[in-house]
Amino acid sequence: MSSAHIVDQLSTDVQSHRIAEHGVSPLFLNRWSPRAFDSRKVAEEDLNAILEAAHWAPSSFNDQPWRFVVAKTEEQLAVFHPFLGEFNQTWATKAPVLVLIASDTKRDNGDSNRAHEFDAGTAWGYLALEATLKGLAAHAIGGFDREQAKAVLQLPAHYDLHVVIAIGYRGDKSSLPEPVQAREVPSPRKALSEVIIEGVSK
Repeated sequence: MSSAHIVDQLSTDVQSHRIAEHGVSPLFLNRWSPRAFDSRKVAEEDLNAILEAAHWAPSSFNDQPWRFVVAKTEEQLAVFHPFLGEFNQTWATKAPVLVLIASDTKRDNGDSNRAHEFDAGTAWGYLALEATLKGLAAHAIGGFDREQAKAVLQLPAHYDLHVVIAIGYRGDKSSLPEPVQAREVPSPRKALSEVIIEGVSK
């Protein structure tokens, strides 16, 4: 599906699982987190565009606290795989790219940055949307050993590690362990009314 179609219409697999209550670009519904990846490599220009989009996210005081640790070669991926959780190793090791998102907890002047996690999450959102526009899948993984990852990647102590993102082209769900295959569908959302709290009236 081309970038224009991703923005203009719902993909076939999304149509039966996601219905927006209000007018919103199909891009937001077409973005979901599959686990099945095929072996095709991600073009360097596409990966760079995805990371470029992520670092144009807004941030408090424009501190840009996010850091992206990228694994795209066999050697680099072999470093990442052992610190993924056991379940995630059953599918994420097939992804041709893994990106760890961390954030700097300190501002340039040494003060604590209380917004670093919020800002890093926004960067992940931008990354995921650009990946969708490129016809790629991106799945954020919270299940990994942060201390092990920080040690083997030699990251500073003042970096917080948030997620490892698997990026690649979608594969056939038959490649997944059988119990996981049934979950390989776009997830629904709660009714908008369940997550909106209107301000208290005087």
